Amino acid sequence: MADPSSYRPQPGQVPDSPGVYRFRDEHRRVIYVGKAKSLRQRLANYFQDVAGLHPRTATMVTTAASVEWTVVSTEVEALQLEYSWIKEYDPRFNVKYRDDKSYPSLAVTLNEEYPRVQVMRGPKKKGVRYFGPYAHAWAIRETVDLMLRVFPVRTCSAGVFKRSAQIGRPCLLGYIGKCSAPCVGRVTPEEHRELAEDFCDFMAGRTGAYLSRLEREMHLAAEDMEYEKAARLRDDIGALRRAMEKNAVVLAAATDADLIAVAEDELEAAVQIFHVRGGRVRGQRGWVTDKVEAVDTAGLVEHALQQLYGEEKGEAVPKEVLVPALPEDTPALGQWLAERRGSQVSLRIPQRGDKKALMETVHRNAQQSLALHKTKRASDLTTRSRALEEIAEALELDGAPLRIECFDISHLQGDDVVASMVVFEDGLARKSEYRRFQVKGRVGDTQVWHGEGQDDVRSMHEVVSRRFRRYLLEKSRTGEWDPQDGEDGLPEDDGKPKRFAYPPQLVVVDGGQPQVAAARRALDELGIDDVAVCGLAKRLEEVWVPGEDDPVVLPRTSEGLYLLQRVRDEAHRFAIQYQRSKRGKRLKSGPLDEVPGLGESRKRALVKHFGSVKKLRQATIDQICEVPGIGRKTAETVAAALAGAVPAGPAVNTATGEIIEDENPAPAGASSERGTEQ
Repeated sequence: MADPSSYRPQPGQVPDSPGVYRFRDEHRRVIYVGKAKSLRQRLANYFQDVAGLHPRTATMVTTAASVEWTVVSTEVEALQLEYSWIKEYDPRFNVKYRDDKSYPSLAVTLNEEYPRVQVMRGPKKKGVRYFGPYAHAWAIRETVDLMLRVFPVRTCSAGVFKRSAQIGRPCLLGYIGKCSAPCVGRVTPEEHRELAEDFCDFMAGRTGAYLSRLEREMHLAAEDMEYEKAARLRDDIGALRRAMEKNAVVLAAATDADLIAVAEDELEAAVQIFHVRGGRVRGQRGWVTDKVEAVDTAGLVEHALQQLYGEEKGEAVPKEVLVPALPEDTPALGQWLAERRGSQVSLRIPQRGDKKALMETVHRNAQQSLALHKTKRASDLTTRSRALEEIAEALELDGAPLRIECFDISHLQGDDVVASMVVFEDGLARKSEYRRFQVKGRVGDTQVWHGEGQDDVRSMHEVVSRRFRRYLLEKSRTGEWDPQDGEDGLPEDDGKPKRFAYPPQLVVVDGGQPQVAAARRALDELGIDDVAVCGLAKRLEEVWVPGEDDPVVLPRTSEGLYLLQRVRDEAHRFAIQYQRSKRGKRLKSGPLDEVPGLGESRKRALVKHFGSVKKLRQATIDQICEVPGIGRKTAETVAAALAGAVPAGPAVNTATGEIIEDENPAPAGASSERGTEQ
């Protein structure tokens, strides 16, 4: 651990201005990002006597090896820069909220010609209007089913829409009146978009005016003795009222607010958010986090606001945000929220009345969420700890293997040889650390083998060598290792987590004794002796270790064996996925793919113009130049590439075995009814 005094800035070196600071470790990775009204005062707090610091702060400053700062003009700029850097660098000592589930939202795709209503999860897309999030997808579907009676907006996928347009017949929803059937032209694009916008207005809380309009139309229809129309409008009003009843009225009708509550203990915190629009609870979501930095409730609220509104703009940021505690930089946060919304945002603590009562409800939800999370984690943590201890005992390791990396080789009869590396930390998959390798048949500058054929052993040796050679190159930055093979050229350090910067305590290979020996030999050649190696053979699920003639047999009910199997199976899945993707690209490739500088659009234009690659190969350079977008130089390149390519074999009638001759070849530029020949 580093002594903070070794990198403490000199007196007077730190400016007394607003800014953002970054602590880096010995590998130049950013481990903490913070902001301050006064950089001088804030940084001075970190360089006190370590014994007087909060334990988490003490751990951070002793892990760090340097500190740097950036001066900004206002506290709002500091807030925005802090959020951007936390998102970019993912510092290990910053509070990072993670959703305790993937919440679904109701989305209306206003960026399409015919907007579609659907359930969406994941990151938000531009041009899509979102409502929610909701606790359950079925709740969204029930609400939509009721509202489609009044707002018959399209809900089908692009494939179903295209198919209905081709056959000229709508789907079932079009026949039962729950879709306006724009696919067959029952409504114009403008009329359908107006329906979608009315749907959005109603979901946004502007319900009173719409219901009043429907009631007036119903009474007018009854007065004119149009009883069928009046009955239909009556049923529409009933459907909308039932949809509204699903969202309880909690506040005044004009209230748009988000209520944020926090439940915490010494180690973890849970955040719950209720989204109130038009006085009704329109959505709910929650986060849990480890308190890896010394932070109080106000600090947790500040981090939650950054996470919640960092990517939002416009009406997604409400007029009012109610919180349990005001952050230190409340004016700056309020201004930042106002800039994102485009108008004033009130950030305050509810003191009395309905808003305070609702805040208590949100807080109870946060407490329940934290209790449930701790119950699940305690059980899961116990199981994972036991599994790691069993692996350490079986393999006679010095300690539990907190980071495990597993390698697997995949190919199809010797072609498209690839490898995968998956990472498990504390018994959990860390997918951001997964890596893929294309086996080249070489290590460094040395050709080891030709890279083809079913030699998993040499492939394993190559992949493990490449992975740990890169690790040693990362270590060379700090002077811990001096590269002997002349490999350099690493990209300039930017503080982000590096691809192979962290060594594992255990390497697992998919295979038996030969693969294990190859992996161990690769590590020995690099002088790495502090990483254990084992292999898991599929047939009998035996665990092999280097230099042993007999495998280690773990009980079938062993948690350690279960964990090794999960690691191995994940590596196998990841390798097969990459191998299939690579093979698919190879099988789909054609002669035009080898032409440098020829993009997909011009490939399609050439094939469409000539009808097939065969006819394109027979065309002259002048004929190729006739295709829009193809110049003389490109035409010469295409002609040369196709002249050197091996032409496709003759077409064969699979029923008779006869070779099909092209008796009437189409002239250059004519289209072919048989489609593209490649």
